[in-house]
Amino acid sequence: MALSKFGFIVTGGRFVQYQGSGKLDIKVVGVDQKSEALDVAREMLTEGIQLIELCGGFGPVWAGRIIEAIDNAVPVGLVTYGLEAVPLMASLSSDGFYPDTTHSPRRRCDRHPPKGS
Repeated sequence: MALSKFGFIVTGGRFVQYQGSGKLDIKVVGVDQKSEALDVAREMLTEGIQLIELCGGFGPVWAGRIIEAIDNAVPVGLVTYGLEAVPLMASLSSDGFYPDTTHSPRRRCDRHPPKGS
């Protein structure tokens, strides 16, 4: 069976948006609180969504909670970012997801150089 219905859940404000070509239809839902994504994911299942992707703001703990909430009925993916993006993501975080915004991975490395350097 080909993928024809895709769901994407993001943090940062409530909205619902539909996009699609008829061959692939996408539903994007924004939530204010990560906990709201549990019900959104369940609703997506009732609409026939075959795959759910979560924005990086959820992190692995919330991805696990969502997978449990839908009883692993469809694949759930999680957008992730490399360490180089953490300081940039912190500047965009409105909910304290990245609590330490004063240090970048590079600065930490500069303060704690590898032994023998």
